Amino acid sequence: MLFAAAGALAAPPLLANRAVTLGLTPVFLDSDIVLVRQIEAHISSRLGRPVQVVKRRTYREVTSLLVAGQLDAAWICGYPFVQHREALDILAVPLYRGAPLYQAYVIARQDRGAADLADLRGDIHAFSDPDSNSGFLVTGAMLADIGTAPSAFFARSFFTYGHRNVIRAVAAGLAQSGSVDGYVWDVMSEIEPALVGATRIVQASAPMGFPPFASSRQGDPGLARAIRDALLTMPETPDGRAILATLRLDGFVIGSSDLFDSIALLSRRARAAG
Repeated sequence: MLFAAAGALAAPPLLANRAVTLGLTPVFLDSDIVLVRQIEAHISSRLGRPVQVVKRRTYREVTSLLVAGQLDAAWICGYPFVQHREALDILAVPLYRGAPLYQAYVIARQDRGAADLADLRGDIHAFSDPDSNSGFLVTGAMLADIGTAPSAFFARSFFTYGHRNVIRAVAAGLAQSGSVDGYVWDVMSEIEPALVGATRIVQASAPMGFPPFASSRQGDPGLARAIRDALLTMPETPDGRAILATLRLDGFVIGSSDLFDSIALLSRRARAAG
């Protein structure tokens, strides 16, 4: 995730030292303050300017700030991107296991005898966020394909506002099943194997565009390019490689908006089912 020299930004003198604001939604894997500070320090060193990470509880809060031009860039979900395609530009997309793709998982407890999503009818189900692709939209589209919707299919559902929290809710029995980001589930299976081991994947989606870094079209295009360059060159520096290792990412690539066309299709399918 990262950037070019300060001289390339061509910012007005009064703005040159303003902190660059970088938004993170709950799509972010780790809320550890140490990792957040490492990201701030790395990007700041590449830009020659202070960097402030801005975190909010919901996807909508961060996306609204980005669309309004109140953030310079943000790591968002593909679903908010397709909802605001006319206002946002893709800066870079993470590479996970060699590709800018990930999957959504529907999970249940490890001892649950369910072959696929259809077997979870009547569950108490945990979603991540109403604007999450993997944590809400994908399951809605899957249910639309069998002629129903979450409100009719599940006995009750609730939002945890974090993919980790979905896994915790299912593992603890607060929910019988859940919708979660496959990347987060995979990485947590390495970091917290006892917790994730209490759950299992019931159904996985097709690969989709990985949650991207985006910028507002109202923002400074020079700064946006610098942020993009900093992300793309992250594997070239020791501190960048350390951040990528923590996140289990291979790096970043320049992404195009058509990478998220399949998510736009999911949105249309889910809306058609009500």
